[in-house]
Amino acid sequence: MIRRYGEGVRPGQRYTRRPGVYAVLLQGDHILATHQAAPVPEFQLPGGGIDKGEQPIAALHREVFEETGWKIAVTRRLGAFRRFTFMPEYDLWAEKLCTVYLARPVRRLGPPTEAGHTAVWLPVEDALTRLGNEGDRAMLSLLL
Repeated sequence: MIRRYGEGVRPGQRYTRRPGVYAVLLQGDHILATHQAAPVPEFQLPGGGIDKGEQPIAALHREVFEETGWKIAVTRRLGAFRRFTFMPEYDLWAEKLCTVYLARPVRRLGPPTEAGHTAVWLPVEDALTRLGNEGDRAMLSLLL
């Protein structure tokens, strides 16, 4: 059973399952997060959806680069959680299956390539309260 964070399932609402991969990018006592400006401004663990036919680790590298501009080295899987949410950018009600990995930032290759994203170094203690969703905060807390 994969733990759910966030709002519950809405009765009668159909959800599309959307697997995704995310990274806790730890360096010393900071993590590299992404700040997404819209639809709601928030700090997030970098990552996102796995494209059809794409391998999860390849998707993680792609998504982290798009949202932070950094190349990473994946260390290990931390865990997984589910979120039921509306994704306005896709006009989609989604059951997000979020698998989270511990990774380390290796090299900044440039700015984020995904519009509306900014790479931000957050002290771990701040990230525990500032990350925008409960599942991200729980995965970080699990690591610590």
